[in-house]
Amino acid sequence: MINREWHLLSRPVGWPKPEDFALVETPVPTPGEGQVLVRNEYLSVDPYMRGRMSAAKSYAAPFELDKVMQGGAVGEVVASNAEGIAVGDHVLHFFGWREYAAVDAKNAVKVDPQAAPLSTYLGVLGMTGLTAYAGLLRTASLKEGDVVFVSGAAGAVGSQVGQIAKLKGASRVIGSAGSDEKVRLLTEEYGFDAAFNYKNGPVGEQLRAAAPDGIDVYFDNVGGDHLEAAIGSLNLGGRIAVCGMISVYNNTEPAPGPRNLARLIQTRGRIEGFLVGDHYDLQPQFVQEVGPWVASGALKYRETVVEGIENNLEAFLGVLRGDNTGKMIVKI
Repeated sequence: MINREWHLLSRPVGWPKPEDFALVETPVPTPGEGQVLVRNEYLSVDPYMRGRMSAAKSYAAPFELDKVMQGGAVGEVVASNAEGIAVGDHVLHFFGWREYAAVDAKNAVKVDPQAAPLSTYLGVLGMTGLTAYAGLLRTASLKEGDVVFVSGAAGAVGSQVGQIAKLKGASRVIGSAGSDEKVRLLTEEYGFDAAFNYKNGPVGEQLRAAAPDGIDVYFDNVGGDHLEAAIGSLNLGGRIAVCGMISVYNNTEPAPGPRNLARLIQTRGRIEGFLVGDHYDLQPQFVQEVGPWVASGALKYRETVVEGIENNLEAFLGVLRGDNTGKMIVKI
């Protein structure tokens, strides 16, 4: 049996190019002691993966050259050499970018396809959802009545941030997105109070028009001019949670910082970066609170699904371009 998997051949400079990668055929692995063999059904592609393609020191080890890359995946166990996980079970694990994976049972989490669609365990009920929940409620310390601004708001994390903010009592939620269609989605489906297309004019001007009385919380997925605009509109005691900065991921030179950082002195504002891995203690609380919202339809989500392992790279590049609405997922 043949297993197809994506290898990193060279470290991209600027935007990743197809020649930096290869889809390689390998034998299907045999699970060792304490392992299970998983036939992956859905794979996750995420912006943070761009950082792991670089050799620069970061919070996660770089992908190794000429070896298969990693990412979130969910699939069916087709062979088991471990107690507690049986053939036919479905598990969530971190060995994506491939069709079959031999996974240590300790690194596989059983999921129930009857409780929710399998793909949601990579998004709204998985790491994506927990990122939104922890960043908004813990890092940004959302309070009832806050005015909240979210960049990349039509993406997998941003769309949940805005909806959770409304469900938790924010007085006004504003989102930015990269197309008029996504702007309509934010206001008409996700319940944002206002939204704008950042391509239609300076972000600072559009944000001031949408939030004339300023903002209390900014959830940053973009960086760059969005971060500078948020600092400019920050109210007294405002908080900024930095989740990602997709606008600078492919820069070949360091991006300049916001020019108005001195305003944090005036507002006593706070900027704090966070990683979801530091907040897994919130997982039970997250599932208990968000699960019923998803089941009832109070929290809506969308997925952009790309078919076929051969299109895994194009799906990833699509995330960097902003092609996705909601979570980008590859269905094998």
